[in-house]
Amino acid sequence: MGSYRIAVFASGQGTNFQALVDAAERGQLGGAEIALLVCDKPQAPVVGRAEKAGVEQFLFQPKSYASREDYEREIAAELEKRGIDLIVLAGYMRLITSVLVEPYAGRMINIHPSLLPSFPGVNAIGQAYDYGVKVTGATVHFVDGGTDTGPIIAQRTVEIYEGESIQSVEDRIHTVEKEVYPQVVTWLAQGRVRLEGRKVIVEN
Repeated sequence: MGSYRIAVFASGQGTNFQALVDAAERGQLGGAEIALLVCDKPQAPVVGRAEKAGVEQFLFQPKSYASREDYEREIAAELEKRGIDLIVLAGYMRLITSVLVEPYAGRMINIHPSLLPSFPGVNAIGQAYDYGVKVTGATVHFVDGGTDTGPIIAQRTVEIYEGESIQSVEDRIHTVEKEVYPQVVTWLAQGRVRLEGRKVIVEN
């Protein structure tokens, strides 16, 4: 039995990518191997992180393709070629179509900086902060066809303190994300996650 192979999709700085790489290096990713970075911005800092970590990359420029489905078909072929077990979205700023969602149903996860179903979509931290909630956090969920609507695997809360700046809230949410994401990947690699309808059961 080969290792549990992950493809991380990212578009930017790659801090969650780095957290996963670090966890794997410490042997804290349930035996999972980060086999590929998929990135739609060849100049993004995450590409440098992947090079440093010795992770293969599939880099592409969306405008070179006629449609989103076209580049996703190429990505799907790359994933299949490498025997990818799980797609981990880590700040990947593109909508994903059924070309990838369907074959990877139950094998594609995303992290979102709010307690879903509250504040889906872009600028979730700003939305929650402006709304005046006292508690927010981070959610790891399976990806389905909707925007941040897939079944929830794990959530971590972050309290918003009186008079706290949005930057401070953001920093603390990102800290929590870097802890919970590797943990969820570990559960999946160990085969401990079961989906029953919308409910996700994590077995001990």
